[in-house]
Amino acid sequence: MELLSHPLYLAPIPLYAQLYKCKALVINSDEPFVKQTYRNRAVIATENGTQNLTIPVIHDGGRIAMRDVRISEHGNWRHQHWNAMVSAYRKSPFFDYYADDFAHFYEERDGFLMDFNLRLHQVISELLGLDREVRIIDNSNKATGFIDLRHIAEPKALADMEGYTPQPYYQVFAQRNGFIPNLSILDLLFNMGPEGLIVLRG
Repeated sequence: MELLSHPLYLAPIPLYAQLYKCKALVINSDEPFVKQTYRNRAVIATENGTQNLTIPVIHDGGRIAMRDVRISEHGNWRHQHWNAMVSAYRKSPFFDYYADDFAHFYEERDGFLMDFNLRLHQVISELLGLDREVRIIDNSNKATGFIDLRHIAEPKALADMEGYTPQPYYQVFAQRNGFIPNLSILDLLFNMGPEGLIVLRG
């Protein structure tokens, strides 16, 4: 079975839990970009609770295919995102092991959001040992026979997701904030390392 989803920014853990059960991740590059979703937003856990990390994009408000969305380099978002990650995870068990795998993403300049997200996904998959094919399709392909997880891009849909029970795991600030489910896959990776695969397996 294959999993149909959007190319999400440091996607939420439930996507990877579903991908664990599948042989491939399928992305439709013709699907429209939608603001205020996990297409360009990730959620991490900090000492004070959750924090949203949002990539600014060049968007005029009209309909634009995900493959055509360009990252905006206005402001200092790369520096802000990386500093937030360091602050949140520098005390986590695996941050020092993996930091170099991610730091360069926040030093380079990437033109397209979809490419940036998929490059991050490739690194995350390799570090987790989650070897799954990524296939890019467009509207000329009939999207049938997939597990459709496109709705996971919407924060509310993720919160109300049926048929998925978050598996607790070690989190740096759990003693202060309690266990926080459905965070970015970064949270699982930095806290659990390769054993994150056991959490995804359920």
